[in-house]
Amino acid sequence: MKFFIIVLVLIGLFAVSADELKFKRKYADNDFLAKQKFLLEIVYRVEDPLMFEEYIMLGKSFVYNEDDYMFSDQHSEYMKKFYKAYKHGVTLPKGEYFGSLAYSHFEQMYGLFEFFYYAKNWDIFQRNVCWARMNFNEGMFIHALTLAVIHREDFEDLMLPHIYEIFPHYFFNRKFIYKAEKFDYDVWSKHIMYEKEYKDLLYKDQSKYHNQYKNKHYFYTKDWKFWQWWKLMGMGEDWYSILYFMLRDNMSTFITDSKYMDAMNSIKMFYMPVGYTSDVHFFNKESEMSYFTEDVDWNSYWYYFNMHYFPNLNGKQFGLKQDRRGEYYFYVVRQMLARYYMERLSHGFGQIPDFNFFTKVTYGYDPQLTNYNGVGYSYRTNYYEYATNGNHDYMNGIMDFFQRVDEIITQGYFKTYDGKMIDMRKPESIEYLGDMMQGNVDNYDKYFATFWYMYAHMYFAHIDDSVFHIHPNTFLNYETMMRDPLFYIIYRKVTDVFAKYYDYLKPYTYDDLYFPGVLIEDVKVNNLITYYDLFDFEVTNLMNDKMTFADGKLMWDRTMLARQMALNHRDFDFEYTIKSRNFEKVIVRAFLGPKYDEFGRVISLNTNRENFFEVDSFYLELKSGVNTIKRSSKDLLWATDNSITYTELYKLIMMAYEGNYELPLDKFKANCAFPNRLILPRGWQEGMPMQFLFYIYPATHEAYTFDYKNACGIASGIRHIDNKPYGYPLDRKIDEFEFFEAFVPNMFLKDVKIYHEYVL
Repeated sequence: MKFFIIVLVLIGLFAVSADELKFKRKYADNDFLAKQKFLLEIVYRVEDPLMFEEYIMLGKSFVYNEDDYMFSDQHSEYMKKFYKAYKHGVTLPKGEYFGSLAYSHFEQMYGLFEFFYYAKNWDIFQRNVCWARMNFNEGMFIHALTLAVIHREDFEDLMLPHIYEIFPHYFFNRKFIYKAEKFDYDVWSKHIMYEKEYKDLLYKDQSKYHNQYKNKHYFYTKDWKFWQWWKLMGMGEDWYSILYFMLRDNMSTFITDSKYMDAMNSIKMFYMPVGYTSDVHFFNKESEMSYFTEDVDWNSYWYYFNMHYFPNLNGKQFGLKQDRRGEYYFYVVRQMLARYYMERLSHGFGQIPDFNFFTKVTYGYDPQLTNYNGVGYSYRTNYYEYATNGNHDYMNGIMDFFQRVDEIITQGYFKTYDGKMIDMRKPESIEYLGDMMQGNVDNYDKYFATFWYMYAHMYFAHIDDSVFHIHPNTFLNYETMMRDPLFYIIYRKVTDVFAKYYDYLKPYTYDDLYFPGVLIEDVKVNNLITYYDLFDFEVTNLMNDKMTFADGKLMWDRTMLARQMALNHRDFDFEYTIKSRNFEKVIVRAFLGPKYDEFGRVISLNTNRENFFEVDSFYLELKSGVNTIKRSSKDLLWATDNSITYTELYKLIMMAYEGNYELPLDKFKANCAFPNRLILPRGWQEGMPMQFLFYIYPATHEAYTFDYKNACGIASGIRHIDNKPYGYPLDRKIDEFEFFEAFVPNMFLKDVKIYHEYVL
């Protein structure tokens, strides 16, 4: 198996050669282990009442004292407002659906976040978290806690379980959720034992019962046939037990660790297969891509990106400006759309449709999700009309916003509310435009662009800012919105704004791109093969049995898994042959893009540049002469394979906490990195024509040697491998006549094919 693909969005920003990556291994001390243990336990079965006596006592000890917090008056606005709401009993109740992009919910969530973020020390933070866990809405609590854990500087290396492990409801269909919540391990294990005994008896003289038992439920597993692929993949209706390990690419790194095996040997594991929501019959042709749009890791990546660059976090206060927040937002959105477009092409679909309020959306969407309170998500019918749904004031405001942004770009300048003039013909002005389009608080016109983004999502979710109790909708939470194909239509409108901005910037000239003395002679690429693979995702938080304690210690002896087919690819390699006249320090960037559109026509490079995404970018030192560099798809440092699961993390933390294990902090992959398995689109059995573009240019300053897979590095600037624009040199319009007439020798185009294998 080869899990996890890239989320094109961080692609390439931080990669460096393996030889460059030499850091001192750090181990968890007792203080860290106690804190990590608390974070894992406080979100355990978060929908259930808190059961840890120690934490209950802490929560009951809460008192509001402003001396416990580090903030100025302007930073405590939401916090004070939230505390008043709490005192008057008007906070969002437990069990209600929480929408992070519903304004009334956002205000309360941000107030709770400030209680966590501004706490002076760990003791106050821990007390506040216990208080919040006992008193406030589950979704709001997790959202606020996630933001605080990510952004507090004193919480380095601490992490929460993945969002799909805390709330599986947002990632798996309601059929699976209902079965998981009803599952009783003790009853199931006895049933399996009796069933096995009965089948053993039946198998002894199968001919005797051949005519009587034709139903598949009586078919003994020894007699599975090759054509019964659904049995071979475990895609039945019942739960199954497994031993020792879960299905994932990197399992060998765990099972060869004796300490890991000691920690997990007492765990009873069981799983149930789960299909994507549209795999039985297609609601419409867009449903063919549900394996991609509903992919667990694809959606969780977008969630964590937005948690790290949350629109309402002040860039200067939280250190986000040095990551070029506005430009990075555009880059991420553009990369996501490029990756989605290539998946569309693998199905013969065309461009992402244009966004227009007055046209119909041909294809509807039914997410088949259910909230943790049992309420199902709303759906969109086929031939949906924007203009006849939702709050028309919001629609008019959104249209006015896009019109004004269009005018700003066309005029070439932006005058802020305080009279500052911004030249929109400068490349660095992309930062201002990015802040506006994200609607973040760094946006220069507080009254113009702030909150447009939130109101747009409320419009598509059919709610108003005055509504408090709302119906679940995919557009109201980052972790669910990318499931709906409408998401990509709307966000294409966002990238169209940036495309117009770049149209006014001068294309790079030959002299801009040329690197004297450096020639890419060839790049060999092999094994571009994709297939569907089985993955296990932990959903232990859905278990409904009693929590048991022994001497105050949680007895965690079972783990529940969702087994799902998902896109994967075989490992592939690049072999660069580069000639250099002198010793040179360089940056290498590699982009993957389509070659033909859905009609088989070659896409012009200028049009196609927005469809390329970076699969790699790394620092390299060239010697004089011929250089042969080999690089594997496993070397992409911004992409990661499967992360450790909730149960595994807890068991290893407890082993270390009890003094039986020295826990290396780099053992756990950061949940903000994107999976390596999604780098390649599905492709075709006969081979889908694609192309790589490779580009080498001088390294202008020391390259980063940050391991993005093991830490997120937010507010550190590490997302820049250098000071070039994100996506360079494909960020600007291309003058194809000059580009191809004098194709620089340090650039190389390579035609390739991506093959898809059907494995039974």
